[in-house]
Amino acid sequence: MKTKSGRTFRIALTAFVAMLAAVSPAFAGPPLICHAFDIGNAKSLPWVSHDWNLNGGENYDTHDLAKDTIAILDGSQVTLVHMETLRRATLYARKDTQAAKQLLLMVIARAEAEQNSGHPDALAVFDAGYLAEAYKQWLGEGGQNPAQRVDGYALVKKALLFRGNDGQMEFAAALITLSGPARENREHAQKATDGAKTDVLLARNLNTRFLGAGSQTMAEMIQRNAVTKVARE
Repeated sequence: MKTKSGRTFRIALTAFVAMLAAVSPAFAGPPLICHAFDIGNAKSLPWVSHDWNLNGGENYDTHDLAKDTIAILDGSQVTLVHMETLRRATLYARKDTQAAKQLLLMVIARAEAEQNSGHPDALAVFDAGYLAEAYKQWLGEGGQNPAQRVDGYALVKKALLFRGNDGQMEFAAALITLSGPARENREHAQKATDGAKTDVLLARNLNTRFLGAGSQTMAEMIQRNAVTKVARE
């Protein structure tokens, strides 16, 4: 015999499962890692996978990770190229603890040198902050993560002050703040969306889907706090 409490439980369970299905695209993986950014034909670290992750067929020597990554970063003024290069670097870094530490130390030293100069390179400061946040999302909070005490978002905000109007950097900041703070996330998301009106590469990236067909677009993903606020009001 089915009881009323049993039916109530099944209804509640069904609603809960439906809710998880609705929000899962936004939380299905680390946003700085589980989505490959479109950088066109720009140079980045070697990559053979057709997905976001390493496929096991790479023969890249991670002993050169820091040197190669810095060289690519120094050679580009496009924020999305920096984002994709640091994403790939983080994936490789998980395989080599020493390479991970060396890369972080070099990127942070580079950022500190720029901050102490008369004309700081905003992207160098951005790189240190973005890499730290990518490490946190992929290497975790344990001893394997040399960036666990680095406030990456603070560095990205400082880079935005140096850089000025950069929709791509705002996009990066929006991804970093997806889990909060919500007000800052909404501001970054709006500036990224506005920037896409005159930035073809950024617009292309915002229109891609985070995890393929059926998942949210990157634009929908970064705007979720704005949507939540409107719904509550």
